[in-house]
Amino acid sequence: MIGIIDYGLGNIKAISNIYDKLKIKNMIIRSKEDFEKISSMILPGVGSFDSAINLLIKSKYLELNKINFHEKKKNILGICVGMQIFSRKSSEGSLSGLNWFDANVKKINLQNNSEKMRLPHMGWNSIKFLKNDHLLRDIKDGEHFYFCHSYYFSCNNKKDIISETKFSQKFPSIIKKDNIYGIQFHPEKSHDNGVKILENFSKL
Repeated sequence: MIGIIDYGLGNIKAISNIYDKLKIKNMIIRSKEDFEKISSMILPGVGSFDSAINLLIKSKYLELNKINFHEKKKNILGICVGMQIFSRKSSEGSLSGLNWFDANVKKINLQNNSEKMRLPHMGWNSIKFLKNDHLLRDIKDGEHFYFCHSYYFSCNNKKDIISETKFSQKFPSIIKKDNIYGIQFHPEKSHDNGVKILENFSKL
């Protein structure tokens, strides 16, 4: 059973609809008891870093992170800002992240680009595989996904990076550490490739 965490951010219904069409059991997590019913979970996200952390605090899900995400070894997938809050901190805000990765979130640097790019990085872009992973099963290197962000996940440990993308600069587009995955793009907006990512996650 896939659980989609409802803490006030993200395209929760769109992700649930994809799993429904795939006939994969899923539920929206709205209480502490719901965590006991699922084997893997998704932390969606749109908006700012501090907003996401504040909403996690208010929903009391932050208190559950050690028990449910680490000790019980349930797989978790963070999407967009849902991934970024796995870091130590962000230059976008002042609050601390979950500190699951040795990483910080930084603003995309446009100073050295020659194509007059503007933020946010919005639209379709390709991912380049740096290593193989079951999350990428049946997806070709160089496939395109839908992005919408101005900040990127800066990993200090390069072995945590599964794929990278370039927009003015290179940045991680998929990360992994133990049972924790993060993706910078929005699979729910990425058509067939995004559906395949969500399907693969359900089979980990």
